[in-house]
Amino acid sequence: MAAFLADLAIWQRVALVLLVALAAHALVQLLRHLSSQAMSSSMVARGTKGRTVVSLLTSTLVFVLYFSAVGFALSEIGVPLQTYFASASIIGLAVAFGSQGFVQDVVSGLTIVFTDLFDIGDVIEIGGQVGVVEHFGLRYTTLRSPLGAEVFVPNRNILNVITYPRGYVRCQVDIVLPSDAAAAVEIETAARALTESVREQFPGILRAPPEVGGPHRTRSGKSYLRIKFRIWPGRGAPLEGFFRQDLLQTAKSYDPSYADWMIAVNYEVDTYTRPSLARRRQPSDIG
Repeated sequence: MAAFLADLAIWQRVALVLLVALAAHALVQLLRHLSSQAMSSSMVARGTKGRTVVSLLTSTLVFVLYFSAVGFALSEIGVPLQTYFASASIIGLAVAFGSQGFVQDVVSGLTIVFTDLFDIGDVIEIGGQVGVVEHFGLRYTTLRSPLGAEVFVPNRNILNVITYPRGYVRCQVDIVLPSDAAAAVEIETAARALTESVREQFPGILRAPPEVGGPHRTRSGKSYLRIKFRIWPGRGAPLEGFFRQDLLQTAKSYDPSYADWMIAVNYEVDTYTRPSLARRRQPSDIG
């Protein structure tokens, strides 16, 4: 092989280097395509840990392909492969001691994979950043935020992680209905209409359509409505502010004696154990 390469003309060697570079790039694109198909397959989709491992292996193989292509190109301009790999080892040691962030990213990434901290498709919060885990690599974890932005978090910065296994936070708004039947009907009708308006005014906070339940009756005889919202973590301010104030003003317009305490906003914690082989729920699947 070495003798064959030595017999080539300069332009042929340059063409060969370009061909190898293009082939490496094509292999990387093919690898990413196959990885995408594998991650969307039914078998891997059921086991989200498999999706995370596939993502990590893809990142590793992409690095190996590009690293090998660069080594071949350098060998064609007179740099021996032994020198290239030795230099890479020395540079790697220098990076390890001089810039330990890369090593910390890789070690932290491997730790996350094998400790089942989170998987691709999970809704998590890292350092105040909330989003769906879309990609997991050697150095970065990529989140898709509620606003659709991509957030790149270095693996070494993943210290405190809050996971939301169901993919949402349940916000409940309880509306006490007055004893006057006519006012109660008007307030219930207005509450249902205002709930629908939330979908138009604040679509970015919702993970699923809201539900209005009731009227319910307590043991003490009070009647109330319960509105359930499934929202992104940390996105409940519009419900606590604008929505609640609109409800109060509307209720007081039908019943001047209606008190502020009669509308309460609270958050419910769902008891849920994530099954190891369950399909991740998408926003359209949430019930």
